[in-house]
Amino acid sequence: MNTKQYEKELASLQAELVKLQEWTVQTGAKICVVFEGRDGAGKGGTIKAITERVSPRVFRVIALPAPTDREKTQMYMQRYIPRLPAAGEIVLFDRSWYNRAGVERVMGFSTEEQVQTFFKAVPLMERAIIGSGIILLKYWLEVSEEEQTRRLKARITDERKVWKLSPMDLRSYSRWYDYSRARDDMFAATDLDEAPWYVVRSDDKKRARLNLITHMLGSIPYETMPRSVVRLPERQKPGGYREPDRPVRYVAEKF
Repeated sequence: MNTKQYEKELASLQAELVKLQEWTVQTGAKICVVFEGRDGAGKGGTIKAITERVSPRVFRVIALPAPTDREKTQMYMQRYIPRLPAAGEIVLFDRSWYNRAGVERVMGFSTEEQVQTFFKAVPLMERAIIGSGIILLKYWLEVSEEEQTRRLKARITDERKVWKLSPMDLRSYSRWYDYSRARDDMFAATDLDEAPWYVVRSDDKKRARLNLITHMLGSIPYETMPRSVVRLPERQKPGGYREPDRPVRYVAEKF
């Protein structure tokens, strides 16, 4: 897909996201969308495509850092529950409570007993989330070995992206099949009828973004809400105002 076609399709979908935003605010809907996948699968770019034309006060992105010493002693779900949406909010989790089933399990940050306890708790928690009136969507972005390698190598040589390669990312890269097994176990334990996993093939970033946004919009029963006609009011008259006679520090116009 060429860039012109992609931008045209994305603009149309972003207009629908604005309609979703208006419906969410006016109806008090609560929407939670979980994004999971391997490093380099395209989660961040997809979330950016969703949020770049909407209000950050309605679409809230949650990307939690590593837990603090205090948080490590809490019930595992405790740090995520306060971030769930209230009425009129759409929350996008850039990685979520499923860290326990993925990176924590593979990298040895949680015990197998903790993982199995997590698998038992997740269906209960997600059913409670849905029972509270939250629309819950879960997406796994699936990237191939070859494409992941290409993307991570590109980060090494790109000054804009090298910050995305943490020591943890490099360690994780070598454990492809451990992550595959962890993903399979996660799907088996948490692919619920009420909250299924939706897999998005993401080797083609542009198509992946468009397909995911289209699916997300189709999974939420939003409607186009009535809008009042917007007109710019007349500006006030100067009333004797004059620009102050003092030097102004303009930014140099190098472009």
